[in-house]
Amino acid sequence: MLVLFTDLDGTLLDHHSYDWQPARPAITHLQSLHHALILTTSKARAEVTQLHADMGLADPIIVENGGALCLPPGYFGPPPEGSLPRDGWDILELGAPYPALVEALRRAAATSGVRVRGFSEMDIDEVARRTGLPLETARLSHQREYDEPFVVEEGDPALLCAAIDAAGFQWTRGGRFFHIIQGCDKAKAVQALTALYRRHHPVERTIGLGDGLNDAKFLRAVDSAWLIPSAQTAQLAPLVPNARIAPHPGPAGWAHAVTAELAA
Repeated sequence: MLVLFTDLDGTLLDHHSYDWQPARPAITHLQSLHHALILTTSKARAEVTQLHADMGLADPIIVENGGALCLPPGYFGPPPEGSLPRDGWDILELGAPYPALVEALRRAAATSGVRVRGFSEMDIDEVARRTGLPLETARLSHQREYDEPFVVEEGDPALLCAAIDAAGFQWTRGGRFFHIIQGCDKAKAVQALTALYRRHHPVERTIGLGDGLNDAKFLRAVDSAWLIPSAQTAQLAPLVPNARIAPHPGPAGWAHAVTAELAA
């Protein structure tokens, strides 16, 4: 089987409209061949599980920049050791608890003299305005567990990021926000889930699709990587030198890449 790990915003989803319909035929073809499609994202679990259901998917998901693996019960047989049953999923937590991240960001901002605004300070209307999401989806997006998205409002982001590093936390940058995390990233989650797949299935190869700088590590952790064109492609391409670049942005480029992989 093939195991495909895909970023969402700007990759499988259009960066502005969040539409994924141009990718629907490729998703249907993928499912008909019994390959796995893993949504691999910085989005919150509540938002991704809704999208997962809307797409008719049945495979695990990776949320909040690798903060957790969410497994459908029984997907790999008995629940993996250390997993927690929650909201109809078996959750393997890899990241730090959200309150610790909010406090670490506050301290790093004070230390560096950089003014930031995190999701924890935003109400639903502001999240919707900054992301372009409908209010109900913004409400789901706001339910963070392992990753605090934030924007830099004043000061040098490099000073803030150095303060985050010095405190023993990590940061990454997506298409809209910086993120503070600890002990996790998309690559570690991809590697952990790939190990589970290889333990239970004959995996032919793993495939990764992404468009942002926060996708670089996980794209280097798969057998075949694709970059979906975006404003960050020029910076991302040197970080994933063996990746192919799709001819179109968003779900149209995604569909091209998946179709090419299925024909390989």
